[in-house]
Amino acid sequence: MSIAGELILKPGKERSLVRRHPWVYDTAIAKVQGKPASGATVAVCASDGVFLAWAAFAPQSTIRARCWSFVEAERIDAAWLAARVTAAVQRRAPLAAESNALRLVFGEADGLPGFIADRYADQLVVQFQAAGVESQREALLYALTQATRCDDVFERSDSATRNREGLVASSGVVRGAEPPERIEIREHELRFHVDVRRGHKTGYYIDQRPNRLLARRLAERARLALERDVRALNCFCYTGGFSVALAAGGTAQVVSIDSSADALQLARDNAAMNRQDGHDWRGADVFGALRALRDANESFDLIVLDPPKFASSHHHVDRAARAYKDISLNALRLLNPGGFLLTFSCSGAIGVDLFQKIVAGAVIDARVDAQMLSRLAAGEDHPLLMTHPEGEYLKGLLLQRI
Repeated sequence: MSIAGELILKPGKERSLVRRHPWVYDTAIAKVQGKPASGATVAVCASDGVFLAWAAFAPQSTIRARCWSFVEAERIDAAWLAARVTAAVQRRAPLAAESNALRLVFGEADGLPGFIADRYADQLVVQFQAAGVESQREALLYALTQATRCDDVFERSDSATRNREGLVASSGVVRGAEPPERIEIREHELRFHVDVRRGHKTGYYIDQRPNRLLARRLAERARLALERDVRALNCFCYTGGFSVALAAGGTAQVVSIDSSADALQLARDNAAMNRQDGHDWRGADVFGALRALRDANESFDLIVLDPPKFASSHHHVDRAARAYKDISLNALRLLNPGGFLLTFSCSGAIGVDLFQKIVAGAVIDARVDAQMLSRLAAGEDHPLLMTHPEGEYLKGLLLQRI
């Protein structure tokens, strides 16, 4: 392992690393010894010189270093990286019974800060979101293909996070063949098409897998309890994951709304592939569509709100809070007594407690009574490192109107 330098922290700034938090902010650093390049491995030391961690240096980011290891005896080399990748892939192996679309590596949670790897059948899709993993890309790609025995890897390093690391966007084939226009995956006995080239994130919302199954079970439950046809509404439906799951649960009609014509066409195709009827696809802005449904006195027994990220940083929290409250308020007014609302936020800047307060405010303003049955989160392949709470980006609530 080649050590490019040392980061010496200011007095008192070592506390988070002692607790094994993986980030070092620029404001915590007293001085940089040596001339480490972007992505180079550096030693992070307390103000008294005591070793704290091995980390990847990012000179243009406010997160100036991301920690690889807190064990001084370890060496950050190709073998070390391969061991981390292999362990991450093996931990997900039991989930293959649920789906062949899985997140195999989830950045900090798997000890590889900034590296994302998803699997869609035999196609791998990767994101290098930090300077450290960018500098180690060849070793990581080799380790990933060896651990999965998949030859085809497509890169989708096109998020804003990469720009904040001083890296340019990168997308395209990095191993093997060009991916097909659509890849067919399975999830809980349902089938979906995924576009890994142009789809959101890496092509599909893998993280919502357990919540789609929950929606399906709730549809079955509502149908049995009400002893009548059940009607559902899926807002920001994207390619129809929740819509297909709701229909599989026996809903008589699912109204699905999204502003993207391309996403809606793929959603229609996904429903057809699962031989489903009873879908009503609507291309519209969800905010206006919810008001139009309310004005038309429409009502639903199940509603899903899974919007895109409203807050990209803490600077946008207030605006995002208003948006979350707006859609939750109007959804609650459309929900029949006894009906279920699944509402989500994927904004990392919106914490779990704040999100619950926003939805509680919507309940109050809607003048309805509702119970929170459970908090919802991403699937097991998106674990939360307990010393890195910032990794909990997806949060949701299951409410029932009473």
